[in-house]
Amino acid sequence: MTLAYEWLGPVMFAGALVLLSLGYSVAFSLGGVAILFSLIGVSLGVFDPVFLTAMPQRIFGIMANYTLLAIPYFIFLGAMLEKSGIAEQLLETMGILFGRLRGGLALAVVLVGALLAATTGVVAATVVAMGLISLPIMLRYGYNKELATGVIVASGTLGQIIPPSVVLVVLGDQLGVSVGDLFIGSVIPGLMMAGAFALHVLIVAFLRPDFAPALPEEVRAIGGKALGQRVVKVMVPPILLILLILGSIFFGIATPTEAGAIGCIGTVILAAFNRQLTPQSLRQVCDLTLRTSSMVMYILIGSTAFSLVFRGLNGDQFMNDFLANLPGGQVGFMFVSMLVVFILGFFIDFFEIAFIVVPLFVPVAQQLGLDLVWYGVVLGANLQTSFLTPPFGFALFYLRGVAPKEVTTADIYRGAVQFILLQLIVLVLVIIFPGIVSFLPSLSS
Repeated sequence: MTLAYEWLGPVMFAGALVLLSLGYSVAFSLGGVAILFSLIGVSLGVFDPVFLTAMPQRIFGIMANYTLLAIPYFIFLGAMLEKSGIAEQLLETMGILFGRLRGGLALAVVLVGALLAATTGVVAATVVAMGLISLPIMLRYGYNKELATGVIVASGTLGQIIPPSVVLVVLGDQLGVSVGDLFIGSVIPGLMMAGAFALHVLIVAFLRPDFAPALPEEVRAIGGKALGQRVVKVMVPPILLILLILGSIFFGIATPTEAGAIGCIGTVILAAFNRQLTPQSLRQVCDLTLRTSSMVMYILIGSTAFSLVFRGLNGDQFMNDFLANLPGGQVGFMFVSMLVVFILGFFIDFFEIAFIVVPLFVPVAQQLGLDLVWYGVVLGANLQTSFLTPPFGFALFYLRGVAPKEVTTADIYRGAVQFILLQLIVLVLVIIFPGIVSFLPSLSS
């Protein structure tokens, strides 16, 4: 390509981001931009149409990708758990168990968020469930609106980093690393996030008791043997499910895809146990799984067309040269790549970031000698942070859709800021101390 037309690749990339930020369909935005710029490139004599002959093979490769098969499994798992009523039971039981403490309800939300993250990995379902169940209760008993909304959206996004996570499955495929290693490596950072949220709640409750009061005695009337039985009944099933999924991966019994299938069977059994397994609920879960999985496949096909044309216009070489020659080497690359992902997370979903932006970073990360498992976990933690960031954080919109009228959008935004700072602190610690990620995978290898 002549120097006069080197701008085509960057302009193509910017055009796709503009269309995505305007809300156009992801798959068709990527595919449409690819078609448009391939025609421009051919007309200018700088694009060889032979690149497009690789499309059929790429599409069949996507359809045969065993790693991506985990996505419909985990989507089905999360949807079925939502139907089983386990989130509602967990929140009610944890609320009673911790209600005697100042900030106990908020602490219960953090713990339930972590448990749901470790069983479903689906952010939207977790935020909506906790928003519907716990937010009205916290407001009724005098919780500060900002603390209540902040802890819900923050705990709901733990599904981005605590395995099993659809985000990590997609990142594992794009980075070319083991999804199992990503799952195991993200356990400690995920627990650090949850621990930071819980510690923040306890500190706020200690300094400002009026922000997070204990529940009245009459509300937590259940106690003794009855409470113990309820705790066992509610806590044991999700813990067993977590052991089934993560334990089978950690001990090498099953791949993440196989573990997802095991988890699906477990959730069906749980739904049947809770008398929530009906033909109608099963149809709804299958419908959601089909729709979401189809969306992912269409995005993958669109992104494949985009990447082929982008490569044909030498856009990948342009981006590689730019990123590899940043001042500071690894530090400069990490700063720029994390900043780009963080900012893009305001406007577009993680699927688009994973399929468009991450492939541009991978060759440079390999060239600079970065551990791609560690880099994948850092990307996942960064994406989790962007889910919370105003004004376009997706978790904020999920909660806004189910929050009572007395809770304003400004309350939700202000509530999220304090937890964004906590997430950034954990993210920085993971970047500075890579051993936080590599410790557990080293034990299983």
